[in-house]
Amino acid sequence: MLGSKDAQKQWELENKVKEVTDEQLYKYDEEKEQKVREERPWEKDVKYFKKVKISALALLKMAMHTTKGQPLEVMGLMQGKIDGDSFIVMDAFALPVEGTETRVNAGNEAIEYMGRYMDLSQLVGRPENVVGWYHSHPGYGCWLSGIDVNTQLTNQQYQDPFVAIVVDPVRTVSAGRVEIGAFRTYPEGHTPSASSSSEYQSIPMDKIEDYGVYHDKYYQLECEFFKSSTDTKLLNVLWNKYWINILSSSAAIKNRNYTNDSINDIARKMDKAEHEIGRGGKLSGFMMEKESKKKEETQLDKLTKDAVKLSTEVLQGIISQSVKDSLFNTH
Repeated sequence: MLGSKDAQKQWELENKVKEVTDEQLYKYDEEKEQKVREERPWEKDVKYFKKVKISALALLKMAMHTTKGQPLEVMGLMQGKIDGDSFIVMDAFALPVEGTETRVNAGNEAIEYMGRYMDLSQLVGRPENVVGWYHSHPGYGCWLSGIDVNTQLTNQQYQDPFVAIVVDPVRTVSAGRVEIGAFRTYPEGHTPSASSSSEYQSIPMDKIEDYGVYHDKYYQLECEFFKSSTDTKLLNVLWNKYWINILSSSAAIKNRNYTNDSINDIARKMDKAEHEIGRGGKLSGFMMEKESKKKEETQLDKLTKDAVKLSTEVLQGIISQSVKDSLFNTH
């Protein structure tokens, strides 16, 4: 069984955390930041921002907050700066909001809390602005719902530059790495090119309609993670707390409802695909038959990916539970 330090190294490897030696990344230049905000280059190019670089400390904070909040959605904000076409996220903090299993909104209490937090941040030498918000999608992937799109549109209208991040804590526990996605919405009325579609991801059937209606209203940014000697002590302290939670819980048991729901979801998708294949087989004409076959293969490919992903997650949970059992229940 891995010790705390070894487990931390493994976590950093799984999330591809890069160690940086240039401490300039951690320095905040207020004049440079103000100049960029005045020039507003993102208004001339709807896909100006390409990357979100997140400190390991902020990543771990978001992972802990979203994991603790499940099965409910939770929300928080991120502090950082702009560097060219990238958001640099230095820190993150939770907001006291009441979410449900499908949505979360910030009320007056959260807005007041945010104001107080930012004032105190300035006093302790943390001058970075809020550059985005994060929230969780427990068990249904990283993408923006209709409510999320509207929230992000409003944020970009009044607080730009601003980025939206989604974390799936359930899949994070299953996969052993943080399941995360970063997004920016297009301006209203903008139609993206066909080549702008994002890669396939597994989405439950009861969420597909919401995803399908809004998936062309935003685009995904690449996420990178970094750390340096500057935040090592804080990261180690936070990791020890996170590590205790990992040791004292079982992914196989904690995510059993998610696993059952995923199996049922795959079964429903298979029934739907089988129905459409049967209906497609009755179509007349070679070209229609060929197009139908191509569509069927695509559906089956997606189902295969869903099944392989779920089986891998279940297997990882069983292996982890077996190792813990052999370590703590020796006779």
